Amino acid sequence: MFDDFDEPGLDRSVWLPHYLPAWSSLAATRASHLIHDSHLELSIPPEQGLWCEGDHEPPLRVSGLQTGNFSGPVGSTIGQQPYRDGLRVREEQQEFRGCLIERGTVGMRASLYLDRRSMASLWLVGFEDRPERSGEVCVMEVFGRDVGEDDALVGMGFHAFRDPRLAEDFERVPLQIDVREPHAYEVHLDGDEATFRVDGRVVRILDAPPQYPLQLMLAVFDFPEAPDAVGAGHAFVPTLSVDRVWAT
Repeated sequence: MFDDFDEPGLDRSVWLPHYLPAWSSLAATRASHLIHDSHLELSIPPEQGLWCEGDHEPPLRVSGLQTGNFSGPVGSTIGQQPYRDGLRVREEQQEFRGCLIERGTVGMRASLYLDRRSMASLWLVGFEDRPERSGEVCVMEVFGRDVGEDDALVGMGFHAFRDPRLAEDFERVPLQIDVREPHAYEVHLDGDEATFRVDGRVVRILDAPPQYPLQLMLAVFDFPEAPDAVGAGHAFVPTLSVDRVWAT
């Protein structure tokens, strides 16, 4: 899969423009996005509501795309990336397999526009057709509070979740980059190792990545009650501007 967003609309054979809709609904999880000048822009405008309002803590707002979607019937606990024990499906979803990978290279070239209460991320997560197939490979994760004029802490690594075979190993790596400028973030999975690169330079190498189908997740987040939140009148629009995404 290679998407340089040259077409006027989102390729719906690859992308679902919602964030984990089973725990909420398609209507309430629709991403704020547009495509122009061969770029995808995910953003969170001031009027966008909370995700899973009244249930998810801390409160968050999110615009995200994903290349897979799997969950059980309404009332079941079968679903991707549950955020608490006992979470139940609120809206039945159609199974979607837009792009799932086990080996190869996944990455994006993107610019991040964040404030101190927002973050952006690209990660791979198990399709979770079985609960233990839930591990995460975080390609990149940046919080606005960790961004300087020409440096940033870029998170990358593994989150085990319900995968008993995956070792938790996540690190925020200091890099001398301006994340507002376009940079390429990618991971290569060969079955034995996960090699993380930024602009072609190897930053981390981890052993024993997940060995099952993984879907891409791409999103920008806002945390209204973060310690650095500036209140209801906050007008800043967190934006993730993506030039291209690849999974080869």
